[in-house]
Amino acid sequence: MNLLTFTSTKTFRHGIHPRDYKELTKDKPIERMPFSNEYVLPLSQHLGAPSVPVVKPGDKVFRGQLIAEPGGFVSVALHSPVTGKVKAIELHHHPSGKMVESIVIQTDPFSPQTLYHEHEIEWQDLTTQELLIMIQNGGFVGLGGAAFPTHVKLSVPEGKKAQFLIVNGVECEPYLTSDHRLMLENYENVFLGIRIAMRILDVEKAYLGIEMNKPDAIELMREKMPPDLNCEVVPLQVKYPQGAEKMLTEAVLNKEIPSGKLPIDIHVIVNNVGTIAGIGQLFRFGQPLIERIVTVTGPGIQRPANLMVPIGTRLEDVLEYCGGLKDNTRQILFGGPMMGSPQVFLDVPIMKGTSGILCLTDYEVKVREEYPCIRCLRCVDACPVYLNPSRLGALAKKRQYEAMLDYHILDCMECGSCSYVCPSNIPLVQRFRVAKALLREQMAKQKQTG
Repeated sequence: MNLLTFTSTKTFRHGIHPRDYKELTKDKPIERMPFSNEYVLPLSQHLGAPSVPVVKPGDKVFRGQLIAEPGGFVSVALHSPVTGKVKAIELHHHPSGKMVESIVIQTDPFSPQTLYHEHEIEWQDLTTQELLIMIQNGGFVGLGGAAFPTHVKLSVPEGKKAQFLIVNGVECEPYLTSDHRLMLENYENVFLGIRIAMRILDVEKAYLGIEMNKPDAIELMREKMPPDLNCEVVPLQVKYPQGAEKMLTEAVLNKEIPSGKLPIDIHVIVNNVGTIAGIGQLFRFGQPLIERIVTVTGPGIQRPANLMVPIGTRLEDVLEYCGGLKDNTRQILFGGPMMGSPQVFLDVPIMKGTSGILCLTDYEVKVREEYPCIRCLRCVDACPVYLNPSRLGALAKKRQYEAMLDYHILDCMECGSCSYVCPSNIPLVQRFRVAKALLREQMAKQKQTG
């Protein structure tokens, strides 16, 4: 294939270039993980209202059966990943560190674990609203990590118009390769999902952004692209955080999303390629979101792999299937090294937004001494949304959180680029997370009191 040169491919301004470490799993085909004895399904696996149980302890459930309905518009349904019996509805460890109400399902060891109601859905004659309801009832959320309900993102607000759909196949986080393998092995679902999303949005064109470190995916998606599907594959420079909505829109369309605005404000909708493929699978086979591809990787795991994992599988079961942890493993992250969340308990479940399990050794997580800021401004050059992390860090250290609003702290994506380049080892992004959480809590209280 005749790929564009690196210098002529599209990208955004600023950003960083960490080593990607994708060689550990990029050539490993997707394996289907064997079913475990028990699954834990948190009712809060997405942004918005938790799902509401429609089953009770003792009920028999089937693989793909509805077990919790949406708790509101910004909420989605939840389905059983296996055929079995509802063991309990109780508080359980959650990847966020909290205790969250969850449905615990004990697997039926004698079931063939076939899908509850496998069937093709004729979508061409359905209305936009009917398609959106099916996606909500299918339990779909953003699979890139944000877990925002997909039907909400595809619902264009009144008075606004979508012109372009951008499908995010970037996967810019180091180590992760689940989207890469998805595009190579399940491209039919991707193309059908794009068709359905374009129909819902009534857009004229779609773009599929893929970084240049996935040349096989770029070539295959171009080769297999249906001629009647108005979708352009866009090779992108390898840079972090290219997969962020604002950065991807700037790279593909050369359009900047204004501060405090969303992609729809410039007539764009962005969706992760895994989410789009899931929509395709829903309408091809009637399968709701009951499983996802997870990259298990890092120097701390015995056998790195790309796995198709049922939602609700315990972390310890996945690690055991991959040969277990090495003796010097010190930290496990859900997600990648830049924005992933550290895990404390091994019984936490794989959730809809879990794109990877990263196992790091004592070498990668060793504590580095923090030094005073030398005002080198490397963080300013790295920040993809043009903030001044140095100034914000100084304000955060003094707990002058309200003053941080004047420097647009709420525009921070918490991508970690500033912390990565800081020669003084200042934990900038960690301080920003604390500041933003406190500011949002304070603003919520002010809103309640009028």
